Amino acid sequence: MKTLISQVIRTTQGIDVLPLRLGAGVIFAAHGAQKLFGWFDGYGLQGTAGWMASIGLEPGLVMATMAGTAEFFGGLLLIVGLLVRPAALVLAVTMVVAIVTVHLPNGFFLTNNGYEFGLALLAVSVGLLFRGAGSLSVDQLLQNQLSK
Repeated sequence: MKTLISQVIRTTQGIDVLPLRLGAGVIFAAHGAQKLFGWFDGYGLQGTAGWMASIGLEPGLVMATMAGTAEFFGGLLLIVGLLVRPAALVLAVTMVVAIVTVHLPNGFFLTNNGYEFGLALLAVSVGLLFRGAGSLSVDQLLQNQLSK
């Protein structure tokens, strides 16, 4: 079990990923809060569910809950640097779904609701998946404790 936990929280020393974690974490958490709670001028869970159902992502309530939960809690995990690799994997999958189902038909640029922004978040998520949380993270603290 200790080996499994070590693999999940494994990270490399360095603060190079801190700005990526914090920036992406805030963005993801805010977008998730829009979907789940209606914060920041969002539609809330019911509004998001209705919109998702209208574009063919059914059942809308389940899809909205999954997307909002992934973004909100995944973003919070990135911010504190806990379980960054699994959180980044879930967020990367969420971004692929968003790009393919919503943004791809609109082209690249954000001005046309294209996939540019989703692609940037996907790239950060994949980078964190490979790199881990870095030095200033809960994952690093746990890794240090497990190695004693």
